[in-house]
Formats: sequence, C-alpha cells, structure tokens
Amino acid sequence: MSEASRTHGFDPAHWHYLAGALRLTSAERADSRSLDVADFLDPRRCRELLDHLGPVMGSPERRTTASLLSKRLGFLLTGAPLYALSICDRRLDLSAANCVIEYAHDDGVWTSSLPLRRLESEALAASRRHSARSEILHVLFAQTIVPLWRTLREVGGVPERILWENLAVRVYSLYERRLSGLGDARARQRREADYDFLLTAEPSLFGLDFNPLARFFHPHTPSEEDGSVRFRRTCCLYFKATCPREYCQACPLLKPRKLA
Repeated sequence: MSEASRTHGFDPAHWHYLAGALRLTSAERADSRSLDVADFLDPRRCRELLDHLGPVMGSPERRTTASLLSKRLGFLLTGAPLYALSICDRRLDLSAANCVIEYAHDDGVWTSSLPLRRLESEALAASRRHSARSEILHVLFAQTIVPLWRTLREVGGVPERILWENLAVRVYSLYERRLSGLGDARARQRREADYDFLLTAEPSLFGLDFNPLARFFHPHTPSEEDGSVRFRRTCCLYFKATCPREYCQACPLLKPRKLA
C-alpha cells in the first residue's frame, strides 16, 4: 500500500494530526458504541441513547446529557473537516451518509472518534476554491449537523441556542488555538480567510435563519486568572454532571464572580 493510500491523500504529518488530535478514523474501526446518522435521527433511538449515556456520564437528566453530547459531536464533526479545508486545502466528505456517530465514554472522559465510511480526500482547485468551500460547509452544517441538533432539541429538550453555542465555541477554539500556529504562510492565510468567511457567512450556508458562529462571537473579557476569556452567553449544563460541582472556564455563571 502506498503512502498516499495509507494517509488518504493527506500529507503524512497532516494525517497524523487528523487521526490523533482530531480523532478521525475509518468506519471499519468504529467503536461498537456507535450509530448511523439515520438511526440517531430516529427519536426513539436517540432517546434510548440519551438514557443510556446519562448514568455513564453522571448526568441527571436528558437535557444535560443532550447538551454534553452535542459538545463532543461539535468537536468531532467540525475539527477534522475544517482542518482539512483550511490547513490542507482538501475536502473530506462529511455528508450524513458518510458519517458514523460514535459515543464512547470511559472513566469519565469521551473516547469517541469520528468514523467515516470514505476517508479519501479531494484536493481543492484554486480556480473554484470559494465555491467548493461553500459546498463543503453547507453539507457539514445544513445537511448533517442541523438535523442532529434538531433531534437533540426535540428529544433532549435542550434549547437550540445552547446546542449552537456548544458548537460555536468548538469552532472558535479550533481556529484561534489549535490552528493558529499550524501550516506554512499559505495555510495561515487560508485559515484566516476561512474563519472570517464562517463568521460573516449568510445564514443560508448553515441552513438556518441566523449565522450561529456570528451570533455567539464577541470580544474576550480580561481576566487576572486566565488572561482573557470569551464568556459564553448560555450555560452548557456541565456543572450538573459533576460532583463536586465544576464549571467550564467560560461559563456565564462565573462571569460576575470573575469580574467582581
């Protein structure tokens, strides 16, 4: 097997990051704790999943379980395809039919990955990169993530604004932290351009009547402890699944205390 075949069209170093930090894997290697997207979108199957995960995570209710699951899915579903787009200038297929939803959780931490049935990537032609970028993002957000979030909202009873901020903070962290020092000069230019595009894109790109990344984006607040923090506008409910009680660094419930 050639090097290109083993890395599915990616540079070996890029593939190492995708498969390692961003948890990309083949559907053939998916954990047994996984569902097809179509099964996840079945309200009965989704309800069963949330009720199974609750005790595993120490979550007291479906709403908290659904919110915390969306945080993990937000990281998995956006990390690899956006890294492939901005750093590698390549397309990964994140259509619902190509994705597997994995929910492995062991010893208090998520161990789930992003299994894809087809891992081969496609280089983006410079002449049509802008249109290809829109296609990639529309498939990812409007066609794959929107139905998943809709099901979690309906079955788990978690407000839509919490689900979308859970995803938004993952994208902010990806572009502002994980990808900030990666790649050559051209990759850094792509990263900046793609992030700006995501923050200013028309709502139709996301299949919504608002841009969820623009909605929750605001300046960081200076913090003596952490330098600066972009406090969330909604609480992800993480504190409800911890004992003793813990809060995310950017939890809005901590904002008055930090600024006092």
